[in-house]
Amino acid sequence: MATSEPDVDKLCGDFATKNAITSVSESKIEAKTDVNDNTKDIEKLCDNSSNISEEIRKKLSENYIKCVKGYHLINDDPIKETPWEDINAQVLSTSGCNIEAQSNGSHKPGADLLCSLGALSNKSTQYESNNKSFKLSSYRLTTVCSDKTPGNIESIIAEINSRKNFKYYSIIVRDEKEKEFQYDWYLIPSDYPQFNPSSYKWIPKIGKQGKNKGSTTGWETNIINGSSMSITFSMSSQLWIDIVITEEIKKFVISSCKVNKGRKLNYIKLYEREMGI
Repeated sequence: MATSEPDVDKLCGDFATKNAITSVSESKIEAKTDVNDNTKDIEKLCDNSSNISEEIRKKLSENYIKCVKGYHLINDDPIKETPWEDINAQVLSTSGCNIEAQSNGSHKPGADLLCSLGALSNKSTQYESNNKSFKLSSYRLTTVCSDKTPGNIESIIAEINSRKNFKYYSIIVRDEKEKEFQYDWYLIPSDYPQFNPSSYKWIPKIGKQGKNKGSTTGWETNIINGSSMSITFSMSSQLWIDIVITEEIKKFVISSCKVNKGRKLNYIKLYEREMGI
């Protein structure tokens, strides 16, 4: 029995046409507080992601699943930073959250999307430890700490917080198996304790062997509910956030989606379908 091709329009919308988005290529987005009248009701319902109304959460979840499955109709690669930003914008816009600006893949620190929910920082990563944790890479902090000048933690925390011009982390976390991807979408307030450097106690990281033995090689924190932060000078003084999935953090999952590996369409087939050829 012959099977019909997947309905691309229903699964992924128009991947060839952007929603009305302002391009921000030279710099990251400055956070704003004003929103259009027709989306103010959404912001009222979404004071934080764990309190999003069931109606809005349902729309976001449905459109997220459509977009993820639509992406994999024509892509074998997992969803990472740049595709996630575009998918996230489409999901939000289709769900009624007006997109005011988008960074279009810029690697500069700060917000990636500005919408009626507030400014978002898009992140993608992979689960570790049987889906019990994940790691996020963040800012390079060479201006305030390095192997030559270790700095002081007050200045480092101030620098990290000065770059947080966004309200939420919008994170897609994947679990990759032989024949399928599992994706979870988290929308976590940027000041949530495990993501806030001020929540932790910081101490210098001391080298234990080789030429760095006894020298300060970075900074590390205590553990809060399994999570921690660290900075390693040899890695461009990059901030790393190690997150353990607690029951509280699970509340920030907006949607989950499984999709089988193996694309079903290519660009030629997609074009021919659109043109009715």
